[in-house]
Amino acid sequence: MRGDLLDGRIKLRHLTCFLEVARLKSVSGAASMLGLSQPAASKTIQELEAILGVELFDRSRRNLVPTSFGEVFLRYAGASITALKQGMQSVTQVEGGVSFTVGALPTVSARILPAAVTHFSAQRYGMKPRIITGPNGYIISQLRLGEVDLVIGRMAEPDVMKGFSFEHLYSERIALVVRPGHPLLQPSVFDIGAIGGYQVLMPPPGSIIRPTVDRFLVANAIGPLADEIETVSDSFARSYTRSSDAVWIISEGVVVDDIDHGLLMRLPADMSDTLGPVGLTTRTDTPPSLPVQLFAQSVRAVVAERIGPR
Repeated sequence: MRGDLLDGRIKLRHLTCFLEVARLKSVSGAASMLGLSQPAASKTIQELEAILGVELFDRSRRNLVPTSFGEVFLRYAGASITALKQGMQSVTQVEGGVSFTVGALPTVSARILPAAVTHFSAQRYGMKPRIITGPNGYIISQLRLGEVDLVIGRMAEPDVMKGFSFEHLYSERIALVVRPGHPLLQPSVFDIGAIGGYQVLMPPPGSIIRPTVDRFLVANAIGPLADEIETVSDSFARSYTRSSDAVWIISEGVVVDDIDHGLLMRLPADMSDTLGPVGLTTRTDTPPSLPVQLFAQSVRAVVAERIGPR
């Protein structure tokens, strides 16, 4: 084989499996995401390491982390998958316009995204956005794999942001919300510690706001919570909170319309320490396409109009 040609032994399955193992730090987790058995995923990684002649993961730790070789290969593998998918999209455009995919956290889906799509559609570019929502880890992984072109939401933890660029649009706090008429709304002086006496709906471990919520509870000497429900379902949490005495801890953007319409009430707690940056996340190794850049302009316009300067 000529030295300037790719090694034909490296297949797409090797790259996608490698990227998922690197993201999840687990072969079993990657196997589950890719619909493979764990032995099949392990074999795929071993095949890739044999072809490259280096170890891509440090197996001496509980969680798999890329070696120095793995870190380098991660950048190129992710870029190649993204470039390939963009190339395929450029020659197989859906009838009637260009398609691109936006991944959004629920907080943005409720507060910003509908108006941004309306603004973008009004420009009549003839380009079709595809919208997906989900937990931060999922949509970031889809961005890394090239399945998503732009992510709108809270900035991820520093170790997750490797290979990504973040543009800050605004900051958002976490809210404690309850139904109208909740007993915690009655006292003239609100006691934050009193929420420990009620059922609390919490973001699960691994969600982007969970570390901030945990720090807030510790700082206010709350916990461990005696009655806690972990959920990522906004529809369940919204319905359950409105029909019970539960306290829902959630990003304010998810419930801002419910609060504005009096369907849920914000507890008068000082949540200034829970402020977190919300913005646009893109890959650093591939420039955003024109459709993505135009959609990002619509997002910025809506943020400027509805939320104001940063």
